[in-house]
Amino acid sequence: MQKTPLGRTGPATSIVGLGCMGMSDMYGPADRAESLATIDAAVEAGITLLDTGDFYGMGHNEMLIGEALKRHRRDDLLISVKFGAQRGPDGLWIGYDASPRALKTACAYSLKRLGVDHIDVYRPARLDPNVPIEETVGAIAELVKAGYVRHIGLSEVGAQTIRRAAAVHPIADLQIEYSLIARGIEDAILPTCRELGIAVTAYGVLARGLISGHWMNRQLSPTDIRGHTPRFQGENLEVNLALVEALRAVAIARGVTVAQIAVAWVLAQGDDIVPLIGARRRDRLAESLGALTLDLSPADLAAIEAAAPKGASAGARYAPAQMASLDSER
Repeated sequence: MQKTPLGRTGPATSIVGLGCMGMSDMYGPADRAESLATIDAAVEAGITLLDTGDFYGMGHNEMLIGEALKRHRRDDLLISVKFGAQRGPDGLWIGYDASPRALKTACAYSLKRLGVDHIDVYRPARLDPNVPIEETVGAIAELVKAGYVRHIGLSEVGAQTIRRAAAVHPIADLQIEYSLIARGIEDAILPTCRELGIAVTAYGVLARGLISGHWMNRQLSPTDIRGHTPRFQGENLEVNLALVEALRAVAIARGVTVAQIAVAWVLAQGDDIVPLIGARRRDRLAESLGALTLDLSPADLAAIEAAAPKGASAGARYAPAQMASLDSER
């Protein structure tokens, strides 16, 4: 597994990470034993970056990772944690809090659930509209000084907010959705990150499974958030699956899968972009890792662009209310 710096000031990380959210939440039921086996398989394959959030399953995901960590060398791994989203006992979303006092409390709880003495990258999951980003980053900087956090990251914020945050403390990376059908960061956000030496950890590289090549006739559980996402609905879904079929032709020509083409395309966009593979099963993880041996030629990249041109996808990546709240979409 190759390594790459996580930005100008961050640690070295494997060139892909493991996104663990689906093992606890959002996509319907997951198998605990298979989730743990998938984390083990990722570490054994050389993945060093594990990404989670304290609100994934209301702490369940952190405890799951904490259990997995007991079988591996902690110092060989990077744990990235998002905080801020507030949820009630029923699991419903009830607000957002990235204030200094709230985030320090959240950090304390995350350390306990993970069973670690520090978090490698700590980040607000979203911009809190009621708290200046300077206050949020400043409070995390205090945790860095105290040794509880090693590096500061951001998530789903726009270029202006990135600049304001970086003026307070070095930022290692921005976590944000980026894939063949979600390329909004290319206009202003990615250039800003590159100017400031901030890496991008890209989630949704398979568009939450939509461009994995395995989506056809899939039935979603009532607890799966994808059923409420515009890109998975009605005519939008038909348009997007047509793009997948066009990509499948490119993949077949190279003797690989659609998922491998999608992951390899993100990897080809720059060494400063680290795809987060959101696998919940070992077979899906193994498939995505096959992209690491796929060297896309200029002709391949042109064929991929022709199959799924920028702006060709249909439907927003979140429901309207969520899109309106995203600083990265302003």
